[in-house]
Amino acid sequence: MSRINRQTITNRTAYRLINKSVIKKTALCASLLVGLFGVAVQSAAAELPSLGSSNAPVVGETLQDFFSAALDFSPRLRIAEQNLNIGAARRNAATGQLLPQVRANASLSDNTRVQSGRETTFDGNRYSLQLTQVLFNWQAFAARAQAVLREDQAEQLYYSELATLLTDVAEKFFDTLQARDALDSIASEYEAVSNQLQQIESLYGRQLAQITDLYQAQASLASVEAQQIQLESRLDIQLEALRSVSGIEPGELFSLAEGAKVPPLENNLHYWVDQAEKNNHSIKAQRLEFEASKKMISQRRGAYMPQVSLVLQRQDSDVGFDNMPLQRSDNTYIGVDVSVPIYAGGSNRAAVREANSQSLIAENELRGVQFEIGETVRSAYLQVQASEKIIGAAQKLVESTELSATAMQRGFELGAVTSVDVLNAIRDQFGAQRDLQRVRYEHVKFLLLLKREAGLLTADDLIEVSTWLEPSTGR
Repeated sequence: MSRINRQTITNRTAYRLINKSVIKKTALCASLLVGLFGVAVQSAAAELPSLGSSNAPVVGETLQDFFSAALDFSPRLRIAEQNLNIGAARRNAATGQLLPQVRANASLSDNTRVQSGRETTFDGNRYSLQLTQVLFNWQAFAARAQAVLREDQAEQLYYSELATLLTDVAEKFFDTLQARDALDSIASEYEAVSNQLQQIESLYGRQLAQITDLYQAQASLASVEAQQIQLESRLDIQLEALRSVSGIEPGELFSLAEGAKVPPLENNLHYWVDQAEKNNHSIKAQRLEFEASKKMISQRRGAYMPQVSLVLQRQDSDVGFDNMPLQRSDNTYIGVDVSVPIYAGGSNRAAVREANSQSLIAENELRGVQFEIGETVRSAYLQVQASEKIIGAAQKLVESTELSATAMQRGFELGAVTSVDVLNAIRDQFGAQRDLQRVRYEHVKFLLLLKREAGLLTADDLIEVSTWLEPSTGR
């Protein structure tokens, strides 16, 4: 598997966003950040700067604003990034154990020797340079393979966290829009019911309406007012949720255009489940965890195997054993060091048993993740499929209830229907509007969720969603 390019965090946050087979990571990162966020991508040759280096807006209006701010703000994404750095460091450390080890030694001594009552004083010097190269060490080989898998796992977890963050931002953004639109709708309903109440009060003052009609209109207005208070609270909660995930204040948010054309769902359920099995980053990460656990078993079994190293040493010394004075000599040594384990008190066998159990745990955790992701994909697919049909029916219902409310109002003026009929028609009209708004937003959210869980979410998908939004007017 290809290694992650150690560049700026903007180059890191690119997701193959999220399709690794389509384009290289760096190019896709530039596509996401330049195309989606309008941020220039600057490459760094060595170290990766902090996520906080980008210039996120203080107040967000567009979906891109919140995407950009969330990438800069998210603590979870920073943690995933550092876990990825840890994985790379551990891989480098494991690789380093297989590379030549060079060690230099120097010894300078002031010696006093007494022999047969005669005291001799002399200086001693010993210098050596030693190179050791592993020829066979199964534990080190397996540890290095395991470290590579762990880094790849951290990489997949990073991409999973990135995809989750972006879809969470989109979900909270659309939840906020839905709450705002619902509040606008209830305000219009309040105005319509108020007008109807004024009309009934006028008729009642002229003894042309019954007291029950007046009470019914007052009760309807109170009910709408209560709903308005609830929706105001809901909007505040959604605004806070959007602020907490992005770290910036929501401004005059762009709204979902009335004529926004969400593309129909392509392919069948089996296709989406199959794509999730192949591409979902959580499944990939857990599969790598399982593979790493098998490498751990191999590493523990390596304790039974011999270790072989090549040793090269050059020594310059004028003292010998016990610092006995000698004539200066230069020794060059080339040899093979072989170490064979014989008995370790049963600790190696216990370590293998532990590794086997951990591997079984990882295997079952993989199955659990596969089942969970499969269920989520099926649910999201069915929700998207259903919402496509519901939107068409909801639009027809909105048109019908508008015509009905207009007709009821005209009939009330002519004395053909009662005020209760008019109030019910108004309630149905605005209720249908809110239902349509809700299902439109849910359709977009479930579509993004489906693509994320299938591992098919790309920068183009997020850019496309942003094109469905337009500046708010008259808010």
